[in-house]
Amino acid sequence: MAASTSSGFFAPAVRPVATVRVRGFHRRRITPEEGHALEILGHAIEYLTDEFIHGDAPITTDNPQLQATQILMACNREVYYQCPAIVSFGERWHAFFHHRAIKEPRL
Repeated sequence: MAASTSSGFFAPAVRPVATVRVRGFHRRRITPEEGHALEILGHAIEYLTDEFIHGDAPITTDNPQLQATQILMACNREVYYQCPAIVSFGERWHAFFHHRAIKEPRL
């Protein structure tokens, strides 16, 4: 459970919707369709978050607005991580000098 000692605000732990293990930072090759989906999901997440902040709903694990936000965030991550990672110049350089085939970056 998380709590802020300075503000007295108590935020209960919320069960995660989906988790993705990511190692390092890799850019993604995002198609226009995937970019549009990410944009729409981002706007929906922002809208629900703004509505929640300006509303009077309690912060609980069974709050449907928070659950909807978590679902949208999980969908956003899923769309993003399905986009192929771009192999960096350093990884290609390293593979060239070690005579290895270039593999997709480990995620």
